[in-house]
Amino acid sequence: MHLIESAKFNKGKTKVYVGVPGNLVAFACKLSKDKGYDGIVSFFAKTKLIEHYKESLGAKVLYANQMLIDEVNAEKLITKYFKK
Repeated sequence: MHLIESAKFNKGKTKVYVGVPGNLVAFACKLSKDKGYDGIVSFFAKTKLIEHYKESLGAKVLYANQMLIDEVNAEKLITKYFKK
């Protein structure tokens, strides 16, 4: 993935929509799975968001600020955001 970001009006306590970044990542995982890559995606995180991505997305650190969502956590995100 390359650069996901919430709009300014959708940040902090006054955000309008909840779950936008998670939904975008789940969509990337779904595309990865549909293309035969088992849902695996990687991305570079801002340093201050690494712990948040670990907790909210199940992402793992590969090296420094490069992160990975493996097939197990990808499936969890796909199931959460794309109910059948």
